[in-house]
Amino acid sequence: MRLFCFGFGYTAEALARRLSARTAALAGTRTSLAEGAPPLGAKLATFQGDGASAQVSNLLGGTTHLLVSVPPDLEGDVVLRHFHDDLAALPELAWVGYLSTVGVYGDWQGQWVDERSPTRPTSERSLRRVQAEKAWLAFGSGSGRRVEIFRLSGIYGPGRSVIDNLKAGTARRVVKPGQVFNRIHVDDIARVLVAAIDKAAGHSVYNVSDDEPAPPQDVVAYAAELLGLPIPPEIPFEQAGIKGMAATFWAESKRVSNARIKADLGVELAYPTYREGLSALMS
Repeated sequence: MRLFCFGFGYTAEALARRLSARTAALAGTRTSLAEGAPPLGAKLATFQGDGASAQVSNLLGGTTHLLVSVPPDLEGDVVLRHFHDDLAALPELAWVGYLSTVGVYGDWQGQWVDERSPTRPTSERSLRRVQAEKAWLAFGSGSGRRVEIFRLSGIYGPGRSVIDNLKAGTARRVVKPGQVFNRIHVDDIARVLVAAIDKAAGHSVYNVSDDEPAPPQDVVAYAAELLGLPIPPEIPFEQAGIKGMAATFWAESKRVSNARIKADLGVELAYPTYREGLSALMS
């Protein structure tokens, strides 16, 4: 396997670690290479979405598996814009995974959604994701390659969780009646991606979320108990002063079903709820 990751960040690293014993070559892109030594010996090139790069094109050579986590911009998907022909010409490209977001479903007022639910994005950011999904699926149809879309819930894991926020003194227990968020541990994302690579189940879209959508204040309270800290007081949403991008997340409430990754990919989550995930981060 020769794995290339456009956007070699938190999730891509988790996948690369899980595939390390099977990977003959590992490469990818970052917006900057000033972040220290490349993880797992990966060959990395700079890509900021503003133009094609001969260095990136060279590193793509021989790629068999491609992961894309670079977000689209106002003009569409930046990877396809600059590297469509390079990717279409790869003779051994067997699988493309595009990391999208459950935000494409929009607001369902707490109801359950699955992969058959219509997308109805309420933010410009999520609308771009819907368009990027369509572009990648069109690439798959046109090139004859297997392309799969993974709609991710809120990602957490080592160094990126409410536990870290509590330690930093930045966690708040904001309460909005009826509000739930969906989440997924980064290692379980990697587990799903590997299962999809290994099994062509015939689907083009997978939700990647844990078993229990939950009110955010409950998650903060549980983490505080794990840390032995006082549970932060509740703050009514109307008094929390949430603005900008954060406000768009709070404007949507839905429960995302993960039945497909279990039934069709055979995935067994290591962290089926935030309780297992946060408890593991304490060890």
